[in-house]
Amino acid sequence: MKKRIIHIGLALVALIAAGCSQEDDTPVDARHTPMRFEVTHPSQRTRVTDSGFENGDRIGLFASSTDKPLEIGGNLVNNEPLTCSGSSWTASRTLYWDEGTYNFYAYYPYMTSVSSIEDLPFSVQTDQSTADGYEASDFLYAQTNNVSASNSPVTLAFKHIMSKLTIRLIKGEDFEGEMPTYAEVYVHNTVPESTIDLSAGVATKYVRGNGTTIRARQISSYIYSAIIVPQRVANRMPLIEVVMDGVSYLYESTFQFKPGTEHLVNFIISGNPEQIKIEIGGEIVGWQ
Repeated sequence: MKKRIIHIGLALVALIAAGCSQEDDTPVDARHTPMRFEVTHPSQRTRVTDSGFENGDRIGLFASSTDKPLEIGGNLVNNEPLTCSGSSWTASRTLYWDEGTYNFYAYYPYMTSVSSIEDLPFSVQTDQSTADGYEASDFLYAQTNNVSASNSPVTLAFKHIMSKLTIRLIKGEDFEGEMPTYAEVYVHNTVPESTIDLSAGVATKYVRGNGTTIRARQISSYIYSAIIVPQRVANRMPLIEVVMDGVSYLYESTFQFKPGTEHLVNFIISGNPEQIKIEIGGEIVGWQ
């Protein structure tokens, strides 16, 4: 009797498994199948968290046929805003599939008007000392190719395409007293304007742009960060300035700001403002 029950149980499991497999393989009616999306921020890797996208954040979405280039209009989806709500992302209208395969392109922050696919103007903020200014400067991009109609969500895994400079202030041996936990940190002589290629996720420095000053955001007591357009500062010139207790510490250098890379710099505060030391702490590609 026990053997018979086991055999019946195994048969039922096999039937259920076969049914599930058959259901998964059943073709969907593309034009009546709504699109769903699973969006991840570079700092998340999984789902929406406090350190990633927040409720109300919007991304821009395009979807074009795999056999056609991405255009401003005429795609299956054209700059549709998706809004973060809890763990889901929704459009203002239901987006439906069509027959064929598609490439999906998404970006953040959302722009109501996209003037160009290959040369979309975008500038980082010169005042990144606030959370709003800093986040508005961090252009994110996601691309998923060769996707066809399915009940499964389209995965949009975002990455950074700008460069990030993180500066850690370190007390030098000849610095007297306690080092203040607050300072003003500036990055000089970088061009804040860029153009974005939405079909490739590449940011290019605006060739006619002028170098300016960006104020960095304080992350913790002695750590500051700024988002920089990828570019090369070819000539030695003032690059990093720290103003602490009314004293300015200035460092001159050339520098290569690489796309999607966080550059780590130790800025050693000396007792003499003219004797600044810098230690390059390394690079993090695809920082979180």
